[in-house]
Amino acid sequence: MDVDDSEDEQASAAERKASARSQALRVLGRREQSGKELQAKLISQGFDQACASEVVQDLAKIGWQSDRRYAELLVRSRIAQGYGPRRIEAELATHGVDESTSRSALAEAECDWSELAESVYRKRFKTPAAKLADRQKRYRFLAGRGFDAEQIRKALRSDAPDDSD
Repeated sequence: MDVDDSEDEQASAAERKASARSQALRVLGRREQSGKELQAKLISQGFDQACASEVVQDLAKIGWQSDRRYAELLVRSRIAQGYGPRRIEAELATHGVDESTSRSALAEAECDWSELAESVYRKRFKTPAAKLADRQKRYRFLAGRGFDAEQIRKALRSDAPDDSD
């Protein structure tokens, strides 16, 4: 009886894994996912942690799931939306992408972050800042978008009044 139970458990585990793999492929078919996201989705679908983890690792080994590809996609998307490197890196970290992968994806994007900060700034603020409080508000806006202090200062300098009069 123990042999039959063992065989049934193995067959059941194989069926669960096949079902999890099928579900993972459906999820990946809609959009790229980080390994952490995909595993969380499988767990939310009722698969146990071990099964979900094993399926994600298997899919990563054969290249159907890739944190690197996910990072590159997210970086391009967020740059197009006007976000800075700090914000993008933080978002990648929340999605379980390791620091080295996120840094290389940011480096490969070859974005001029100062130019992007200026572009976002000009799009949001049409007129020059009249008061110090306005400049501080604009600084906080760009900082919240994920730009660093130097990139923000360059963007704010583009707003400075022309002293050629």
